Amino acid sequence: MKKEKLEKKDNVVKFPSKRSNLEREIEAIIFAAAEPLDLETIENKVSSKGNVKKTLEKLQDEYSSKGINLVCISKKWSFRTAQNLSSLMSKEKTVEKKLSKAAIETLAIIVYHQPVTRAEIEEIRGVAFGTNTLEILMELNWVKPGGRKDVPGKPIQYVTTDDFLSHFNLQKLSDLPTVDELGAAGLIDTSSVDNAIFGTGKFYKEKQDEKKEDIYSNIDEMLNSTLKKEEDEN
Repeated sequence: MKKEKLEKKDNVVKFPSKRSNLEREIEAIIFAAAEPLDLETIENKVSSKGNVKKTLEKLQDEYSSKGINLVCISKKWSFRTAQNLSSLMSKEKTVEKKLSKAAIETLAIIVYHQPVTRAEIEEIRGVAFGTNTLEILMELNWVKPGGRKDVPGKPIQYVTTDDFLSHFNLQKLSDLPTVDELGAAGLIDTSSVDNAIFGTGKFYKEKQDEKKEDIYSNIDEMLNSTLKKEEDEN
């Protein structure tokens, strides 16, 4: 009889300890938010006292093994479906329209070569494009102006946004999506996009190196010419 009672006792389900008011408030705030929230915003919304940052990290750890995860991307917090369960959501996603070839190539160039001007985008693509191409990317809030380049004319440079990282679930730009990943998201027809447009991001670095080599070459030629002239005069 004693053994049977012990077995029943061992089978009792142990529920997690009760949530603190601060934990409950943070969960509710992030869950109800229309967009990811930074630490300062969350701290301003909670009414309970406590260390919000440590509480967020604690909740992040607790949710790491659940169907939804608490994630922090670009210092902003949000709930996301666990990555290994994302396939369950694929059938529920409706894609209203695909980006044009010009738009996706322009986005790829900005992503891999940012900050980049319109003229530089056209140079890489080898063709001019309509103003609405950039407007579409900015309406999606994936691209934004990133200051002006310090050259004659002061052209606007374009860079990607935090929303771009958030949309593709990226922690940083080094985790950029490939052509196949963009195709799987239903944003492009991979059969019609030139894979070469997704370069290594070294385009302008290589161009700058070429310019430096040209400058050094010109200096060497100038010095050699001057020295030879002095020798001839002597």
